[in-house]
Amino acid sequence: MNTRRKFLSQTMVAGAALSLFPNLSFASQAEGRIKNIGYISGILKNNFDRENWREVLEKTVQFGYSEYEGGHLGDSPREFLRFCKDIGLKPIAGGVTFSEDMDKVQESLDNINAMEMKYGVTYWPWFVGGPFNLDDCNKSAEVLNKIGELSKKHGLEFCWHNHNKEFVEMEDGFPFDYLMENTEKDLVSSELDVYWVAKGGANPIQLLQRYGKRIKILHVKDMAEDEDKSIICPGKGILDFTAIFNEAKRQNIKHYFVERDKAEDGLSCLEYSADFLQKLRF
Repeated sequence: MNTRRKFLSQTMVAGAALSLFPNLSFASQAEGRIKNIGYISGILKNNFDRENWREVLEKTVQFGYSEYEGGHLGDSPREFLRFCKDIGLKPIAGGVTFSEDMDKVQESLDNINAMEMKYGVTYWPWFVGGPFNLDDCNKSAEVLNKIGELSKKHGLEFCWHNHNKEFVEMEDGFPFDYLMENTEKDLVSSELDVYWVAKGGANPIQLLQRYGKRIKILHVKDMAEDEDKSIICPGKGILDFTAIFNEAKRQNIKHYFVERDKAEDGLSCLEYSADFLQKLRF
């Protein structure tokens, strides 16, 4: 456990450096690029409220997006899938209910299967609001393993999504490490949110180095240079995506989804982010 404590303490220091020196790149060669960029549907909530959802999705494809994370729109998953195929948008991941009731989990997995997605994601793998203790972690790890097992039977890879509270030290180490070390490697993976990692004081590069084979998706949002370290659209903040993506490339990560919590105009954010990410070399 001391090893885990030492590792996370090191990532806290490196994470601070990453925020303070955004131009400090760990990439030796800037030759990589993201071939397929995606987004999570929540960024478009306000746009869906104001506009026809089909027209909104068509605009995202025009910006250069080809992958989608989220639930179905329209009358059914099948109808939504047909529309996505028509415009060249591929559903990749959908939300999985975090519950001890496997019937509820089963329902969300059926919806994901109906959209022919590859991944199921639990976005809050906790029964409490945090900060977390060992008992909280143990309960969550048990349920994550059960959901992962059921997901595998459905032909899906299962991930859990982090926030900053997984990097608040508890009685013995950090919740992020506990969940990674106490879930089955072939059943439970990570959708790593690089903003929340940095917000928690850790370093996404070192987490990628340690857990890379179990990190399947990156959530891409940036950190503003303000007192609150607010969420901002990728390319407008202080995170060094050149360095982060270079390590992600080393770990063979294929999926990058833009996210911007509570975006007033998600389309504008996606347009800016697409331009930034398509030009980025790492």
